[in-house]
Amino acid sequence: MATTYFSKRNLHFLLHEVFKADELTRYEYFSAHDRETVNLVLDSATYIADTLMHPYLKEVDRNQPELKNGQVSVHPSIKEYLKAMGDAGLIGAGFSFEHGGQQLPKLINSCVTFILMAANNGMMYTGLTSGAAHLITSFGSPELTDFYLPNLLDGTWQGTMALTEPQAGSSLSDVTTSATPLTDDQSGTGTYQIKGQKVFISAGDHDAADNIIHLMLARIDGAPQGTKGISLFVVPKFRPDEQGNFVDNDVISTGVYHKMGQKGVPAMHLTMGSNDNTIGYLVGEPNQGLTYMFQMMNEARIGVGMTATGIATAAYYAALQYARERPQSRRLNTKNQLDAPQTPIINHPDVRRMLLFQKAVTEGSLSLLLEAARLYDISEVAEGEEKENAFLLLDLLMPVAKSYPSEMGVQSVSQSVQTFGGYGYTEDFPVEQLYRDIRITPIYEGTTGIQAQDLLGRKMTMKGGKAPQLLVAEISKLIAEASTFDELKPYANQLAAELNRIQEVMMSLLPHAQKGDTERYLSDATLFLELFGIVIVAWQWLKQAVVAKQALVTQNPQGDDLIFYEGKIHTMKFYFHYEVPKTLGLAVRLKDTEVLTIISEKELAL
Repeated sequence: MATTYFSKRNLHFLLHEVFKADELTRYEYFSAHDRETVNLVLDSATYIADTLMHPYLKEVDRNQPELKNGQVSVHPSIKEYLKAMGDAGLIGAGFSFEHGGQQLPKLINSCVTFILMAANNGMMYTGLTSGAAHLITSFGSPELTDFYLPNLLDGTWQGTMALTEPQAGSSLSDVTTSATPLTDDQSGTGTYQIKGQKVFISAGDHDAADNIIHLMLARIDGAPQGTKGISLFVVPKFRPDEQGNFVDNDVISTGVYHKMGQKGVPAMHLTMGSNDNTIGYLVGEPNQGLTYMFQMMNEARIGVGMTATGIATAAYYAALQYARERPQSRRLNTKNQLDAPQTPIINHPDVRRMLLFQKAVTEGSLSLLLEAARLYDISEVAEGEEKENAFLLLDLLMPVAKSYPSEMGVQSVSQSVQTFGGYGYTEDFPVEQLYRDIRITPIYEGTTGIQAQDLLGRKMTMKGGKAPQLLVAEISKLIAEASTFDELKPYANQLAAELNRIQEVMMSLLPHAQKGDTERYLSDATLFLELFGIVIVAWQWLKQAVVAKQALVTQNPQGDDLIFYEGKIHTMKFYFHYEVPKTLGLAVRLKDTEVLTIISEKELAL
């Protein structure tokens, strides 16, 4: 099995040279940190990944969770992992000092997620816990926070997001899980009887934690229909009784789904209230549950993007190692020299193309996600116009930050399998597992189609198009900077042309929206998201190339550093020559007047 699953050199390049993580310490909230503390956090995450995660990659996949007698058992390494993460303070690293955290920027926490998911995404537990805990601290009462937070952040208790129901899927307006106020509740904490079902609840039950704490959407009796009537509740597996003893809370594990990938994480079907004894505690105000969830969604979507990028990166390094070691045939110009030794397949142009594609996708995705994480940090701690602009840019980029790493990550891992040839399709190498694992990421936290409708239907036009204007201004600054280097100027000009292409597409689509024909306006929204994503990642690649070029000019690097920086510029060129031209065909389709996907009488037979 491949021993390398991510590049520490590339991570530090992006973190310190491209995004200048040190600059976040100018904000008071992050002022306790410097480069040394950041690197210590990354080293701690890498140690856990190396010793407790990566060695169990195959074991966790092949020994998937089992539901027996109402209890879900998982691989024993997961309990060790949760304890190590809690002991290291990594589950709550992003939380405030007040809540026992380290006030670590999202930029750094995202790097931790990347390392852990590259090592073994079958241990995708702690991100769920920190997300649930963040909801409690953001919107819950001090009593809920004080009671639940310590055990969540030390890894003793597991947190989940319990949204989806059998009849609702992504349509949360159709949630039917009910919450009935308890008439004998004298605590003033908002205690309700919960009844309903939830499906696909990741880490929804397992024996590696002492308790499972669900952050669950439900509808209070008499609440308005649709999304306006949804509330948020803490629903634990075990709840405290009046004497402070923990008792069963009637959250039944009805079934565990047997998944295509990510088999180490149980996806549960849960039933609440079978015995009319499931208690939930209201988080915040009634009927605000979906609003609370949406405020946390950017964080969750960055996490999904990082998971996909980590998986694809691990697959890339496995393919790279194999390509360097596997001899086959001779180079094309000497193919007839049968007495010559075979050459490693990395020397074949088509294999190099596949590897460069993987490198372009994974390192471009990582850069995009760190851009989003940096904006998240600024939007949380800055003030005034700086805060508003950061949030608008983050909001605009979020559909791409979630979907591009996921969709293109699937393609990237597919190319990893292809690099191995027939061996890639076997269990002898990790890429067949990683291919199965990554396929869920375009579905998690809003499918690609939902992200596309969000981007085109809302983000491109909100506040009179202010977010795209801010983005164009940011990219234009980079274009001007890149144009000062002769080698980069053609790519700067190409990126400027792509911005114009997006504008042309928008001008052709907007009349449909202005006429109120939303279905026509959004009929090819996923293609627009694809086009937009290609251009956004081109921006990220040109940004990396500018930093690499500056280093080559000013630092005169030698050895591995010289190879690294030159490799960055080479991969940027590959992305612009191989991926960016795809926008032409997408733009042609988006401006096409022929509509083929909106239902009409003539296709009723379909």
